[in-house]
Amino acid sequence: MTPTKAADHAALLLRLTLGVAFLAHAGLKLFVFTLPGTVAFFESIGYPGVFAYVVTFAELAGGLALIAGFQVRLASLLAVPILLGALVQHAGNGWMFANAGGGWEFPAFWTMTLLVQALLGPGAYAVRVAPELIRLGAAPARA
Repeated sequence: MTPTKAADHAALLLRLTLGVAFLAHAGLKLFVFTLPGTVAFFESIGYPGVFAYVVTFAELAGGLALIAGFQVRLASLLAVPILLGALVQHAGNGWMFANAGGGWEFPAFWTMTLLVQALLGPGAYAVRVAPELIRLGAAPARA
C-alpha cells in the first residue's frame, strides 16, 4: 500500500470512528436521556436549554456527514466548539474521564482528533461534490 493510500485509509478510519461516536452521543440524548432530560441537564450546568437541541442536532448531522465523508473538514471544525464546551464542563473533575463527573481527558482527546481529521480531510470512500455545485445559486458548468 502506498503512503498516500495508507493516509487515505487512516483518514477513513478516523472519520468513521468520529462519526459513529457522534451518532452514539446524539442517540444517548434522544433515546436515553430524552430531549427534555438533556435540556434540563444543560440548564443544570449553566448552559441555556436551547443548546441541548443545537448540540444534539450537530452531533447527529456531524456524525452522518463524517460517516458519509461529506464536507469532512467543515463538519470536523464545526464540532470542535461542542467538545470545547464539554471540556470546560469536565475541567474541574480532574484528568481521568473515569473520575466522578468525568474528567477532561476524553473531551480533550476528541477535540484533537477532530482537528486532525480537519487537517487530513475525508480520505478514502468519501462523498465528493464538484466545486461548481458548491457555489450557492450557481448552475453547474456544462461541457
